[in-house]
Amino acid sequence: MSIKIPRLLVAGLSGDSGKTIASLSLLTALKQRGRSVAVFKKGPDYIDAAWLSRFAKTDCRNLDTYMVSPNTVFDTFVNTAAGVDFALIEGNRGIFDGKDKEGTHSTAELAKLLCAPVILVVSASKATRTLAAVIKGCLDFDPQVNISGVILNKVAGRRHETIITEAVRKYCNLPVLGVILRIEQVSTLLPGRHLGLVTPFESENETVLRQQLAQIARDYLDVEALLELADKAQELDRRQMPERFSITPMVKVGYFCDPVFTFYYPENLEALKRNGAELIPISSLEDGNLPDINALYIGGGFPETHAEKLVCNSSLMTSVKKAIEGGLPVYAECGGLIYLSRSLTWHDKRFPMAGVFPVDLTMESKPVGHGYTLLQVDRSNPYFEPGLILKGHEFHYSAVIGSFDMAATCLAVRTGFGLGSQRDGMLYKNCLGCYTHIHADSVSGWAKAIIEQAKNYQTIKFSDLGKMKEAGIPNYLKLLKRRRFSEAAG
Repeated sequence: MSIKIPRLLVAGLSGDSGKTIASLSLLTALKQRGRSVAVFKKGPDYIDAAWLSRFAKTDCRNLDTYMVSPNTVFDTFVNTAAGVDFALIEGNRGIFDGKDKEGTHSTAELAKLLCAPVILVVSASKATRTLAAVIKGCLDFDPQVNISGVILNKVAGRRHETIITEAVRKYCNLPVLGVILRIEQVSTLLPGRHLGLVTPFESENETVLRQQLAQIARDYLDVEALLELADKAQELDRRQMPERFSITPMVKVGYFCDPVFTFYYPENLEALKRNGAELIPISSLEDGNLPDINALYIGGGFPETHAEKLVCNSSLMTSVKKAIEGGLPVYAECGGLIYLSRSLTWHDKRFPMAGVFPVDLTMESKPVGHGYTLLQVDRSNPYFEPGLILKGHEFHYSAVIGSFDMAATCLAVRTGFGLGSQRDGMLYKNCLGCYTHIHADSVSGWAKAIIEQAKNYQTIKFSDLGKMKEAGIPNYLKLLKRRRFSEAAG
Protein backbone atom coordinates (compact mmCIF):
# COMPACT_ATOMS: atom_id res chain seq x y z
CA MET A 1 0.00 0.00 0.00
CA SER A 2 1.41 3.41 -1.00
CA ILE A 3 1.03 6.48 1.16
CA LYS A 4 1.65 10.16 0.56
CA ILE A 5 3.83 11.88 3.17
CA PRO A 6 4.85 15.51 2.48
CA ARG A 7 8.40 15.65 3.82
CA LEU A 8 11.73 17.44 3.78
CA LEU A 9 15.13 16.51 5.13
CA VAL A 10 17.16 19.49 6.39
CA ALA A 11 20.86 18.76 5.91
CA GLY A 12 24.07 20.77 6.21
CA LEU A 13 27.67 20.85 5.07
CA SER A 14 28.88 20.37 8.65
CA GLY A 15 27.84 20.61 12.24
CA ASP A 16 26.81 24.12 13.36
CA SER A 17 25.68 25.02 9.84
CA GLY A 18 22.28 26.22 11.07
CA LYS A 19 20.15 23.10 10.57
CA THR A 20 18.43 23.37 13.94
CA ILE A 21 17.65 27.09 13.60
CA ALA A 22 16.20 26.52 10.12
CA SER A 23 14.22 23.48 11.29
CA LEU A 24 12.77 25.18 14.38
CA SER A 25 11.89 28.30 12.39
CA LEU A 26 10.02 26.24 9.82
CA LEU A 27 8.24 24.25 12.53
CA THR A 28 7.19 27.47 14.26
CA ALA A 29 5.65 28.74 11.03
CA LEU A 30 3.85 25.44 10.39
CA LYS A 31 2.39 25.27 13.89
CA GLN A 32 1.20 28.88 13.59
CA ARG A 33 -0.62 27.83 10.42
CA GLY A 34 -2.29 24.95 12.23
CA ARG A 35 -0.42 22.23 10.33
CA SER A 36 0.03 18.81 11.89
CA VAL A 37 3.68 17.75 11.89
CA ALA A 38 5.92 14.79 12.63
CA VAL A 39 9.57 15.38 13.49
CA PHE A 40 12.64 13.19 13.25
CA LYS A 41 16.35 13.53 14.01
CA LYS A 42 18.94 11.59 12.08
CA GLY A 43 21.44 9.78 14.22
CA PRO A 44 22.04 9.35 17.94
CA ASP A 45 21.06 12.74 19.31
CA TYR A 46 19.01 13.71 22.34
CA ILE A 47 19.32 17.49 22.55
CA ASP A 48 18.33 18.54 19.01
CA ALA A 49 15.57 15.95 19.20
CA ALA A 50 14.31 17.51 22.44
CA TRP A 51 14.12 20.94 20.80
CA LEU A 52 12.27 19.50 17.80
CA SER A 53 9.84 17.77 20.17
CA ARG A 54 9.23 20.98 22.09
CA PHE A 55 8.41 23.05 19.01
CA ALA A 56 6.45 20.34 17.20
CA LYS A 57 4.57 19.44 20.40
CA THR A 58 5.03 15.75 19.65
CA ASP A 59 7.74 13.15 20.26
CA CYS A 60 10.74 13.37 17.96
CA ARG A 61 11.88 9.97 16.71
CA ASN A 62 15.56 9.30 16.08
CA LEU A 63 16.32 7.58 12.78
CA ASP A 64 19.63 5.76 13.04
CA THR A 65 20.51 2.96 10.63
CA TYR A 66 23.55 1.86 12.67
CA MET A 67 21.74 1.04 15.90
CA VAL A 68 18.46 0.05 14.23
CA SER A 69 17.98 -1.89 10.99
CA PRO A 70 17.15 0.24 7.91
CA ASN A 71 13.84 -1.62 7.48
CA THR A 72 12.79 -0.73 11.02
CA VAL A 73 13.94 2.89 10.52
CA PHE A 74 11.85 3.10 7.36
CA ASP A 75 8.80 1.62 9.08
CA THR A 76 9.22 3.96 12.06
CA PHE A 77 9.22 6.94 9.76
CA VAL A 78 6.27 5.88 7.62
CA ASN A 79 4.06 4.78 10.50
CA THR A 80 4.84 7.86 12.60
CA ALA A 81 4.39 10.33 9.74
CA ALA A 82 1.32 8.73 8.21
CA GLY A 83 -1.55 11.20 8.10
CA VAL A 84 0.33 14.36 9.07
CA ASP A 85 0.51 17.50 6.95
CA PHE A 86 4.29 17.71 7.06
CA ALA A 87 7.20 15.52 8.18
CA LEU A 88 10.53 17.17 8.95
CA ILE A 89 13.77 15.23 9.31
CA GLU A 90 16.81 17.06 10.63
CA GLY A 91 20.15 15.57 9.55
CA ASN A 92 23.36 15.58 11.55
CA ARG A 93 26.87 16.79 10.80
CA GLY A 94 27.70 17.09 7.10
CA ILE A 95 25.32 15.52 4.63
CA PHE A 96 27.79 12.84 3.51
CA ASP A 97 29.49 12.29 6.88
CA GLY A 98 29.03 8.71 8.05
CA LYS A 99 30.72 6.00 10.02
CA ASP A 100 33.45 5.43 7.43
CA LYS A 101 34.91 6.72 4.15
CA GLU A 102 31.92 5.26 2.30
CA GLY A 103 29.54 7.46 4.29
CA THR A 104 27.75 4.49 5.82
CA HIS A 105 24.82 5.63 7.98
CA SER A 106 25.14 9.24 6.75
CA THR A 107 22.35 11.78 6.35
CA ALA A 108 22.61 11.25 2.58
CA GLU A 109 21.95 7.53 2.96
CA LEU A 110 18.93 8.26 5.17
CA ALA A 111 17.60 10.68 2.55
CA LYS A 112 17.84 7.97 -0.09
CA LEU A 113 16.19 5.41 2.19
CA LEU A 114 13.21 7.73 2.79
CA CYS A 115 13.17 9.19 -0.75
CA ALA A 116 13.16 12.60 0.92
CA PRO A 117 13.82 15.92 -0.85
CA VAL A 118 16.84 17.56 0.79
CA ILE A 119 17.20 21.21 1.75
CA LEU A 120 20.86 22.06 2.18
CA VAL A 121 21.59 24.65 4.89
CA VAL A 122 24.85 26.42 4.11
CA SER A 123 26.73 28.86 6.32
CA ALA A 124 27.67 31.85 4.16
CA SER A 125 30.10 33.32 6.65
CA LYS A 126 33.12 34.84 4.86
CA ALA A 127 32.34 33.29 1.45
CA THR A 128 30.34 34.09 -1.70
CA ARG A 129 30.69 32.37 -5.10
CA THR A 130 32.77 29.55 -3.61
CA LEU A 131 29.59 28.27 -1.94
CA ALA A 132 28.14 27.53 -5.37
CA ALA A 133 31.16 25.35 -6.11
CA VAL A 134 30.72 23.49 -2.83
CA ILE A 135 26.98 22.94 -3.44
CA LYS A 136 27.71 21.83 -7.03
CA GLY A 137 30.18 19.35 -5.59
CA CYS A 138 27.45 17.92 -3.33
CA LEU A 139 25.11 17.55 -6.32
CA ASP A 140 27.74 15.66 -8.32
CA PHE A 141 29.09 13.64 -5.39
CA ASP A 142 25.99 11.46 -5.21
CA PRO A 143 23.31 12.27 -7.82
CA GLN A 144 20.93 9.80 -6.13
CA VAL A 145 20.51 12.24 -3.24
CA ASN A 146 17.64 14.56 -4.11
CA ILE A 147 19.09 17.95 -3.12
CA SER A 148 16.21 20.24 -4.06
CA GLY A 149 16.96 23.62 -2.54
CA VAL A 150 19.27 25.73 -0.41
CA ILE A 151 18.90 27.85 2.71
CA LEU A 152 21.71 30.33 3.26
CA ASN A 153 22.62 31.04 6.88
CA LYS A 154 24.73 33.79 8.49
CA VAL A 155 24.42 36.12 5.51
CA ALA A 156 26.03 39.51 6.13
CA GLY A 157 23.62 41.64 4.12
CA ARG A 158 21.66 42.08 0.89
CA ARG A 159 24.70 42.45 -1.37
CA HIS A 160 26.18 39.27 0.12
CA GLU A 161 22.84 37.53 -0.44
CA THR A 162 22.57 38.64 -4.07
CA ILE A 163 25.99 37.36 -5.11
CA ILE A 164 25.54 33.92 -3.52
CA THR A 165 21.93 33.50 -4.66
CA GLU A 166 22.74 34.31 -8.28
CA ALA A 167 25.79 32.02 -8.25
CA VAL A 168 23.78 29.10 -6.80
CA ARG A 169 21.02 29.54 -9.35
CA LYS A 170 23.47 29.82 -12.29
CA TYR A 171 25.90 27.03 -11.46
CA CYS A 172 23.75 24.65 -9.41
CA ASN A 173 20.30 25.21 -10.92
CA LEU A 174 18.81 25.19 -7.42
CA PRO A 175 16.36 27.58 -5.78
CA VAL A 176 17.46 29.50 -2.70
CA LEU A 177 14.48 29.04 -0.37
CA GLY A 178 15.79 30.94 2.62
CA VAL A 179 18.32 33.62 3.44
CA ILE A 180 18.90 34.01 7.17
CA LEU A 181 20.87 37.09 8.11
CA ARG A 182 23.42 36.94 10.89
CA ILE A 183 21.30 37.28 14.02
CA GLU A 184 23.23 37.33 17.27
CA GLN A 185 20.11 37.15 19.46
CA VAL A 186 19.37 33.56 18.44
CA SER A 187 22.81 32.33 19.49
CA THR A 188 22.30 33.81 22.94
CA LEU A 189 18.81 32.35 23.29
CA LEU A 190 19.90 28.93 22.02
CA PRO A 191 23.44 28.67 23.47
CA GLY A 192 25.70 25.67 23.25
CA ARG A 193 28.05 23.88 25.60
CA HIS A 194 30.27 20.79 25.65
CA LEU A 195 27.66 18.30 24.36
CA GLY A 196 25.94 20.70 21.95
CA LEU A 197 23.00 23.00 22.67
CA VAL A 198 21.54 23.47 26.12
CA THR A 199 18.41 21.39 26.59
CA PRO A 200 14.94 22.98 26.34
CA PHE A 201 14.36 21.94 29.97
CA GLU A 202 17.02 24.48 30.97
CA SER A 203 15.99 27.29 28.64
CA GLU A 204 14.95 30.48 30.40
CA ASN A 205 13.97 32.47 27.30
CA GLU A 206 11.75 30.13 25.33
CA THR A 207 9.00 32.70 24.73
CA VAL A 208 11.48 35.18 23.26
CA LEU A 209 13.12 32.38 21.27
CA ARG A 210 9.77 31.42 19.74
CA GLN A 211 9.22 35.03 18.72
CA GLN A 212 12.67 35.20 17.13
CA LEU A 213 12.15 31.95 15.21
CA ALA A 214 8.73 33.05 14.01
CA GLN A 215 10.34 36.24 12.74
CA ILE A 216 13.05 34.27 10.92
CA ALA A 217 10.42 32.15 9.19
CA ARG A 218 8.37 35.20 8.30
CA ASP A 219 11.23 37.38 7.08
CA TYR A 220 13.79 34.95 5.71
CA LEU A 221 12.19 31.62 4.68
CA ASP A 222 10.03 30.93 1.64
CA VAL A 223 7.64 28.75 3.60
CA GLU A 224 5.19 28.32 0.72
CA ALA A 225 7.93 27.08 -1.61
CA LEU A 226 9.19 24.68 1.07
CA LEU A 227 5.69 23.28 1.56
CA GLU A 228 5.26 22.89 -2.17
CA LEU A 229 8.55 21.03 -2.46
CA ALA A 230 7.62 18.71 0.42
CA ASP A 231 4.27 17.98 -1.20
CA LYS A 232 6.04 16.72 -4.33
CA ALA A 233 7.86 13.94 -2.45
CA GLN A 234 7.11 10.55 -3.94
CA GLU A 235 4.74 8.14 -2.23
CA LEU A 236 6.17 5.49 0.05
CA ASP A 237 5.20 1.87 0.60
CA ARG A 238 3.60 1.20 3.93
CA ARG A 239 3.73 -2.30 5.32
CA GLN A 240 0.98 -3.67 7.51
CA MET A 241 2.78 -3.57 10.83
CA PRO A 242 1.94 -6.00 13.62
CA GLU A 243 0.15 -4.24 16.44
CA ARG A 244 2.28 -3.57 19.50
CA PHE A 245 -0.08 -4.36 22.33
CA SER A 246 0.50 -2.87 25.75
CA ILE A 247 -0.38 -5.00 28.72
CA THR A 248 -1.85 -3.96 32.04
CA PRO A 249 0.89 -2.49 34.24
CA MET A 250 2.39 -5.14 36.51
CA VAL A 251 5.30 -3.24 38.05
CA LYS A 252 6.34 0.32 38.75
CA VAL A 253 9.50 1.50 37.01
CA GLY A 254 10.87 4.83 38.14
CA TYR A 255 12.99 7.03 35.92
CA PHE A 256 14.81 10.28 36.60
CA CYS A 257 12.96 12.99 34.70
CA ASP A 258 14.11 16.56 35.35
CA PRO A 259 16.47 19.21 33.93
CA VAL A 260 19.46 17.02 34.84
CA PHE A 261 18.42 13.72 33.25
CA THR A 262 16.67 14.14 29.90
CA PHE A 263 18.34 11.68 27.52
CA TYR A 264 15.70 9.05 26.82
CA TYR A 265 14.59 7.69 23.47
CA PRO A 266 10.76 7.65 23.34
CA GLU A 267 10.94 4.05 22.13
CA ASN A 268 12.81 3.00 25.28
CA LEU A 269 10.12 4.36 27.58
CA GLU A 270 7.39 2.98 25.31
CA ALA A 271 9.00 -0.46 25.33
CA LEU A 272 8.96 -0.49 29.13
CA LYS A 273 5.27 0.44 29.19
CA ARG A 274 4.44 -2.06 26.47
CA ASN A 275 6.02 -4.84 28.53
CA GLY A 276 4.10 -4.03 31.69
CA ALA A 277 5.63 -0.99 33.39
CA GLU A 278 3.87 1.93 34.98
CA LEU A 279 6.43 4.70 34.57
CA ILE A 280 7.01 6.84 37.66
CA PRO A 281 8.89 10.12 37.03
CA ILE A 282 11.38 11.06 39.73
CA SER A 283 13.19 14.36 40.22
CA SER A 284 16.83 13.95 41.18
CA LEU A 285 16.75 17.54 42.45
CA GLU A 286 13.53 17.69 44.44
CA ASP A 287 12.48 14.19 45.56
CA GLY A 288 14.11 13.33 48.85
CA ASN A 289 13.44 9.59 48.68
CA LEU A 290 12.61 6.99 46.08
CA PRO A 291 8.89 6.33 45.73
CA ASP A 292 7.47 2.82 45.87
CA ILE A 293 9.00 1.33 42.71
CA ASN A 294 10.18 -2.08 41.52
CA ALA A 295 12.96 -0.92 39.19
CA LEU A 296 14.80 2.28 38.29
CA TYR A 297 16.01 3.62 34.92
CA ILE A 298 18.48 6.53 34.97
CA GLY A 299 19.20 7.96 31.53
CA GLY A 300 21.87 10.38 30.44
CA GLY A 301 22.06 14.10 30.96
CA PHE A 302 24.23 16.75 32.58
CA PRO A 303 24.96 15.78 36.20
CA GLU A 304 28.20 17.76 35.99
CA THR A 305 26.47 21.10 35.40
CA HIS A 306 24.01 20.39 38.22
CA ALA A 307 26.46 18.69 40.59
CA GLU A 308 26.03 21.15 43.45
CA LYS A 309 22.25 20.81 43.36
CA LEU A 310 22.50 17.01 43.21
CA VAL A 311 24.77 16.99 46.23
CA CYS A 312 22.30 19.18 48.10
CA ASN A 313 19.76 16.40 47.61
CA SER A 314 22.00 13.75 49.15
CA SER A 315 18.96 12.14 50.81
CA LEU A 316 17.85 10.80 47.43
CA MET A 317 21.34 9.46 46.74
CA THR A 318 21.21 7.68 50.08
CA SER A 319 17.77 6.32 49.27
CA VAL A 320 18.94 5.03 45.88
CA LYS A 321 22.01 3.34 47.33
CA LYS A 322 19.98 1.72 50.11
CA ALA A 323 17.45 0.40 47.60
CA ILE A 324 20.21 -1.04 45.41
CA GLU A 325 21.73 -2.75 48.45
CA GLY A 326 18.31 -4.29 48.96
CA GLY A 327 18.23 -5.64 45.41
CA LEU A 328 16.40 -2.93 43.45
CA PRO A 329 17.01 -3.47 39.71
CA VAL A 330 18.64 -0.36 38.22
CA TYR A 331 19.73 0.35 34.64
CA ALA A 332 21.85 3.50 34.21
CA GLU A 333 23.29 5.13 31.08
CA CYS A 334 26.16 7.64 31.03
CA GLY A 335 24.81 10.43 33.25
CA GLY A 336 23.17 7.71 35.32
CA LEU A 337 26.52 5.98 35.68
CA ILE A 338 28.03 9.26 36.88
CA TYR A 339 25.24 9.65 39.44
CA LEU A 340 25.94 6.16 40.81
CA SER A 341 29.73 6.64 40.97
CA ARG A 342 31.64 7.47 44.13
CA SER A 343 32.52 11.01 43.10
CA LEU A 344 32.76 13.44 40.19
CA THR A 345 35.48 16.08 39.87
CA TRP A 346 34.78 19.11 37.72
CA HIS A 347 36.69 22.42 37.60
CA ASP A 348 38.96 21.11 40.37
CA LYS A 349 36.04 20.56 42.73
CA ARG A 350 35.04 17.11 43.95
CA PHE A 351 31.36 16.25 44.32
CA PRO A 352 30.33 13.10 46.20
CA MET A 353 27.83 11.00 44.24
CA ALA A 354 25.64 8.07 45.31
CA GLY A 355 28.60 5.74 45.89
CA VAL A 356 27.13 2.58 44.37
CA PHE A 357 30.04 1.92 42.01
CA PRO A 358 33.56 2.14 43.51
CA VAL A 359 34.92 4.52 40.88
CA ASP A 360 35.82 8.19 40.92
CA LEU A 361 35.27 10.20 37.75
CA THR A 362 36.65 13.46 36.41
CA MET A 363 35.49 15.76 33.64
CA GLU A 364 38.09 16.20 30.90
CA SER A 365 38.37 19.21 28.57
CA LYS A 366 37.81 17.07 25.45
CA PRO A 367 35.48 14.13 24.72
CA VAL A 368 36.72 10.84 26.16
CA GLY A 369 34.24 8.69 24.26
CA HIS A 370 32.41 10.02 21.22
CA GLY A 371 30.60 8.05 18.51
CA TYR A 372 29.07 4.69 17.78
CA THR A 373 29.90 1.72 19.98
CA LEU A 374 29.94 -2.02 19.44
CA LEU A 375 29.87 -4.17 22.55
CA GLN A 376 29.72 -7.86 23.34
CA VAL A 377 28.15 -9.18 26.52
CA ASP A 378 30.74 -11.52 28.01
CA ARG A 379 29.63 -11.94 31.61
CA SER A 380 26.44 -12.79 33.43
CA ASN A 381 24.22 -9.81 34.30
CA PRO A 382 20.53 -9.11 34.94
CA TYR A 383 19.67 -7.54 31.55
CA PHE A 384 21.59 -9.07 28.63
CA GLU A 385 22.32 -12.63 27.60
CA PRO A 386 26.05 -13.48 27.40
CA GLY A 387 27.22 -13.47 23.79
CA LEU A 388 24.78 -10.75 22.72
CA ILE A 389 26.17 -8.02 20.45
CA LEU A 390 25.02 -4.50 21.33
CA LYS A 391 25.15 -1.49 19.01
CA GLY A 392 24.90 1.90 20.67
CA HIS A 393 26.61 5.25 21.02
CA GLU A 394 28.51 7.30 23.60
CA PHE A 395 29.36 10.95 24.10
CA HIS A 396 31.04 11.72 27.40
CA TYR A 397 33.74 13.99 28.74
CA SER A 398 34.05 12.09 32.01
CA ALA A 399 36.69 9.44 32.64
CA VAL A 400 37.59 7.03 35.42
CA ILE A 401 40.37 8.23 37.70
CA GLY A 402 42.93 5.47 38.07
CA SER A 403 41.99 1.83 37.60
CA PHE A 404 38.78 -0.06 38.20
CA ASP A 405 37.79 -3.66 38.83
CA MET A 406 37.31 -5.07 35.33
CA ALA A 407 35.91 -8.25 36.85
CA ALA A 408 32.91 -6.17 37.94
CA THR A 409 32.02 -5.33 34.31
CA CYS A 410 30.03 -7.34 31.78
CA LEU A 411 30.60 -5.65 28.39
CA ALA A 412 33.62 -6.01 26.13
CA VAL A 413 34.12 -2.89 24.01
CA ARG A 414 34.87 -3.77 20.38
CA THR A 415 34.35 -0.21 19.10
CA GLY A 416 34.34 2.84 21.34
CA PHE A 417 35.84 3.72 24.71
CA GLY A 418 33.38 2.94 27.51
CA LEU A 419 34.98 2.91 30.95
CA GLY A 420 38.42 2.35 29.41
CA SER A 421 40.56 -0.77 28.92
CA GLN A 422 38.00 -2.04 26.40
CA ARG A 423 35.39 -2.49 29.11
CA ASP A 424 31.95 -1.06 29.87
CA GLY A 425 28.93 -2.07 31.91
CA MET A 426 29.75 -1.86 35.61
CA LEU A 427 27.82 -4.26 37.82
CA TYR A 428 26.79 -4.23 41.45
CA LYS A 429 24.05 -6.61 42.57
CA ASN A 430 21.05 -5.89 40.25
CA CYS A 431 22.47 -2.55 39.10
CA LEU A 432 24.19 -2.04 35.74
CA GLY A 433 25.74 1.25 34.63
CA CYS A 434 27.41 1.92 31.29
CA TYR A 435 28.53 4.81 29.11
CA THR A 436 26.86 3.32 26.04
CA HIS A 437 23.32 4.42 25.19
CA ILE A 438 21.14 1.80 23.51
CA HIS A 439 17.93 2.03 21.49
CA ALA A 440 15.10 -0.33 22.42
CA ASP A 441 14.33 -1.10 18.77
CA SER A 442 17.87 -2.46 18.46
CA VAL A 443 17.89 -4.55 21.65
CA SER A 444 14.51 -6.22 21.70
CA GLY A 445 14.93 -8.06 25.01
CA TRP A 446 16.15 -5.09 27.06
CA ALA A 447 12.77 -3.81 28.28
CA LYS A 448 11.44 -7.31 28.95
CA ALA A 449 14.51 -8.08 31.07
CA ILE A 450 13.96 -4.97 33.20
CA ILE A 451 10.33 -5.92 33.74
CA GLU A 452 11.28 -9.48 34.70
CA GLN A 453 13.83 -8.18 37.21
CA ALA A 454 11.23 -5.76 38.57
CA LYS A 455 8.74 -8.61 39.04
CA ASN A 456 11.37 -10.68 40.83
CA TYR A 457 12.15 -7.77 43.12
CA GLN A 458 8.43 -7.25 43.77
CA THR A 459 8.05 -10.93 44.69
CA ILE A 460 10.98 -10.81 47.09
CA LYS A 461 9.53 -7.76 48.84
CA PHE A 462 6.10 -9.42 49.17
CA SER A 463 7.63 -12.61 50.56
CA ASP A 464 8.71 -10.60 53.59
CA LEU A 465 5.16 -9.50 54.45
CA GLY A 466 4.57 -12.44 56.76
CA LYS A 467 7.68 -11.63 58.73
CA MET A 468 6.63 -7.99 58.88
CA LYS A 469 3.23 -8.95 60.26
CA GLU A 470 4.81 -11.06 62.99
CA ALA A 471 7.08 -8.16 63.87
CA GLY A 472 4.11 -5.85 64.20
CA ILE A 473 5.11 -3.49 61.35
CA PRO A 474 2.34 -0.82 61.17
CA ASN A 475 2.52 -0.64 57.38
CA TYR A 476 1.70 -4.32 56.95
CA LEU A 477 -1.96 -3.83 56.00
CA LYS A 478 -1.07 -1.07 53.53
CA LEU A 479 1.60 -3.26 51.92
CA LEU A 480 -0.74 -6.26 51.78
CA LYS A 481 -3.41 -4.15 50.06
CA ARG A 482 -0.81 -2.96 47.53
CA ARG A 483 0.22 -6.58 46.89
CA ARG A 484 -3.38 -7.68 46.20
CA PHE A 485 -3.89 -4.76 43.84
CA SER A 486 -0.71 -5.67 41.97
CA GLU A 487 -1.71 -9.33 41.70
CA ALA A 488 -5.13 -8.34 40.35
CA ALA A 489 -3.53 -6.06 37.74
CA GLY A 490 -1.18 -8.85 36.63
